[in-house]
Amino acid sequence: MLNTDQWSTIHRLVNWLDQQNGRNPNEIALRILKLAEEQGEVAQAWIGYTGQNPRKGTTHTLDQVAEELVDVIVTATVALTSITDKPDVFLNAKLAKIAARVNV
Repeated sequence: MLNTDQWSTIHRLVNWLDQQNGRNPNEIALRILKLAEEQGEVAQAWIGYTGQNPRKGTTHTLDQVAEELVDVIVTATVALTSITDKPDVFLNAKLAKIAARVNV
């Protein structure tokens, strides 16, 4: 899913976070909880894109929704890399299992 350059960037982000905040169980928990925050931003952007809130109307573009989804992906890969030295192995194995379930 991610190429070598992208994984390299994720590892640099994790190293930067480790230098700033350490990598103790509390810090890892916060990195995992950050996913909930990012997911909420995706939901907010989608609601804004569809104009679901009549008081606010249409407030987001589809590109903004896509950017928020990418934030979720980056946040998830940072959290994953924070708990394993082989995040690519876990990602590839999970993708293979999901693809096998739906025969793609």
